[in-house]
Amino acid sequence: MQYHIEGMDCASCVGKIERALIRMPGVSGVQLNFATQKLELILASDAATDVKDIEKTIKCLGFGISALNGQQEKSSTDESQSAIENQRWWQTIKGKQVIGTGLLMSAAYMLSLIFPEYGAWGFIAAVAIGVLPFARKAFALALVGSPFSIEMLMSVAAIGALIIGEAEEAAAVVFLFSVGELLESIAADRARAGIRALSSLVPKTAILLDAQGKQRQVAATSLQVNDQVLVRPGDRVSADGVIIQGISSLDESPVTGESIPVAKTTGAEVFAGSINVDGVLQIRVEKTAADNTIARIIELVEQAQASKAPTARFIETFSHYYTPIVMAIAALVIIIPPLLMGAEWGIWLYRGLALLLIACPCALVLSTPAAIASGLAVGTRHGLLIKGGNVMELVGQVSTVAFDKTGTLTEGKPRVTDVIGFKTAHTAAEGHDKLLSLFASIDSVSSHPLARAIVDHAKAAKVVIPDASNAFATAGKAVHATVAGRSLAIGSPVYVAEKVMLPAEQQIQIEMLQNDGKTVSILFDEHTREALGLVALRDELREDAQQAIAQLNKMNVRSVMLTGDNSRTAKALASQLDIEWQAELLPEDKLRLLSEMQSNSKIAMIGDGINDAPALAAADIGIAMGSGTDVAIETADIALLKSRVMDVANLIALSRATMRNIHQNVIFALGLKGIFLITTVLGVTGLWIAVLADTGATVLVTLNALRLLRFKGVSSR
Repeated sequence: MQYHIEGMDCASCVGKIERALIRMPGVSGVQLNFATQKLELILASDAATDVKDIEKTIKCLGFGISALNGQQEKSSTDESQSAIENQRWWQTIKGKQVIGTGLLMSAAYMLSLIFPEYGAWGFIAAVAIGVLPFARKAFALALVGSPFSIEMLMSVAAIGALIIGEAEEAAAVVFLFSVGELLESIAADRARAGIRALSSLVPKTAILLDAQGKQRQVAATSLQVNDQVLVRPGDRVSADGVIIQGISSLDESPVTGESIPVAKTTGAEVFAGSINVDGVLQIRVEKTAADNTIARIIELVEQAQASKAPTARFIETFSHYYTPIVMAIAALVIIIPPLLMGAEWGIWLYRGLALLLIACPCALVLSTPAAIASGLAVGTRHGLLIKGGNVMELVGQVSTVAFDKTGTLTEGKPRVTDVIGFKTAHTAAEGHDKLLSLFASIDSVSSHPLARAIVDHAKAAKVVIPDASNAFATAGKAVHATVAGRSLAIGSPVYVAEKVMLPAEQQIQIEMLQNDGKTVSILFDEHTREALGLVALRDELREDAQQAIAQLNKMNVRSVMLTGDNSRTAKALASQLDIEWQAELLPEDKLRLLSEMQSNSKIAMIGDGINDAPALAAADIGIAMGSGTDVAIETADIALLKSRVMDVANLIALSRATMRNIHQNVIFALGLKGIFLITTVLGVTGLWIAVLADTGATVLVTLNALRLLRFKGVSSR
């Protein structure tokens, strides 16, 4: 059986639902994916448990549920889910609850100032409205085997505060807890946005060729193996397949991360999602839409997110011990003295309830979120978009950082690095500006990324670019034009070697440039069949890349470069950075390498492309460059909005500082509570001291958390 579950805010929600279902007779094989919100289970045919019992149990726990038993039901579910996802936070149930409780608290506070005798009623109303959904959930969890949940802890604290007349304190507890739940809900939705963004990349239509060669547009999902499709320049390839006619350059960066378009001809494999740059191609479909490259990447992302071990919130885990201990102590304080020592019931009831008030989780609940909120705020100020407290906590534990190359360690744009003229049998070598002007003249008619880079370089150098005529392209190989009466062409070294006899000296020069990770384009005269010169281009390292890798080494964090680019380019850049590297990797290769590394350490993966999405999801922490694709940013746990490599080191330093702050806050909160728990039981301190203890702990925790706002980053210290 398959269901769609709504309302899961964190990984601990998965545990609550699974524990409840496993206890039901006849239910087995329970698997719940937090990222996709998909529940799978097996229900025995002769089980006492009915389908309605399963749905009722999940609804009682506070989650929505809908069956996925067919395409119609799935479409209906997708539509309703889409409507939910398009809601702003204040339109959600949790958002309305926070706003309503906040308004009631504000009104009660104003009322208490104007009419003190009526102020308490406003706080009581706020508590009654705010605590009801949590109390119902706590009761439902208790019935299915989780009696000491954080909802139980909060509900008991709030109701206990009401009983002893501290309605204002109770309202504050409910409001703070509601805010925390809302923030988790928002963070969970952002985490799931990655898969939705990936889905939007799947080509919707394709141009199908029939047996007579006639064209008609069809849905890409309807394509079958051995169908023939037409892919025009600028189109995305709609299915994995093989070229049966045509020559072109394909931008495969969405799939492989290769920074330069790759020339493809008849018999070459192409990937769904690749972009056809210049030629017209006919492709025979090898895989259906459900198995194409983009669909496979989506599946990898879902599997990777599902495989992450659920990390329960600190307070949730602690409450399994804290809540029953505190409640047991309070009960013993109320019952034992009157029963065994004949003490007055009123006094010990007061002390027991005061003890519950001291045990109010206000400061404890704030201990982690206050530090996390400060850390997130200072991170945002530094251009670090961190998606949630769990992410902030894990970053500081990272011991290995895996970098994509293109657009991450490099700028992601080819730039001209060398302009070299060749001496020929007829003329001396062309001057720098003259040679660059000829390159730019011919390339001005091309839309190829390398051609655009050369033209932009010529314009920046203020070189006069002559007009070209009779321009045409040999798809994936060369660009031809007539400039000042000369028939010239620009091509790759492989293509030019077929047309021109290159001297050994020039061949060595070209090979040296390629060994440096540069792409070489050669200008030659088609009439004299002589090479006139070359332009070398390379996707250059970001300015701060070397400094960032060095800083990570100082922090005892290992750095590794994983790229889909060719080995020659990867080796050249890695040698500049002094970094480990692996090249020519497909998305599944990166995933495999990450899995191997994860067996020994916490891994952070940093990328910027669609092809990086599975690796970003699979790593313990996925980090996307802000200049990258929307898919990478949505899939990742963190986005570096300023696209600085140094921000990786800043991120780890911020996380470590935040975790130190959290540990200090927990000690403050629990230390004060421990002291006053003892003094209250002994009768040394009363109710007002109990309130002061809790308030004092809250103030200390908040002030300590605010210290994080002074964080400057490792690059500034």
